[in-house]
Amino acid sequence: MNETLQTIYKRYTCRAFTGEMPPDGDLQAIAEAALAAPSGMNGQPWRVILVKDRALIADMEAEGLARVQADPDQAIWERLRGRGGTMFYNAPCMIVFASRGGAMDAGIIVQTAALAAASQGIDSCICGMAGIPFAGERGGEFKRRLGFPEGYEFGVALLMGYAVSPGKGHELDYDKITIIE
Repeated sequence: MNETLQTIYKRYTCRAFTGEMPPDGDLQAIAEAALAAPSGMNGQPWRVILVKDRALIADMEAEGLARVQADPDQAIWERLRGRGGTMFYNAPCMIVFASRGGAMDAGIIVQTAALAAASQGIDSCICGMAGIPFAGERGGEFKRRLGFPEGYEFGVALLMGYAVSPGKGHELDYDKITIIE
């Protein structure tokens, strides 16, 4: 099996980070790899924002948790509580992908970054819930603090760091493959 396939199979969703910051060079390489992602009609409707400011990450997490806890539908809050009451799992950094449209393009770029992280030995978690702080009263503040260009919205985020304990990719369900000849 080639190196690319090995990386795809070993990548998993980390939900418990040590808090240790990955090296700057590795983070830069991941951000640059994200830029190589394909997009519809090569529109590249994104900005790659590498966030290493722990206070900002903590502020975003606190806002997100408060909004989820205040929601009348407590399903997400109960799920987060079952995972330790955290939204960002002690990740020391993240990439926020700001987008000017195109959920598909956001998915492509974040998966590209997640695979680049795995190839560097950095664990990650694709995190759509990181958008919750951007939806509230403080959404504009967070967009300013992260330097979103005019007309851009939260697309998706990738939490990154090192796992508290090693994880592994999920079991493959081969019944989900259909071959038509």
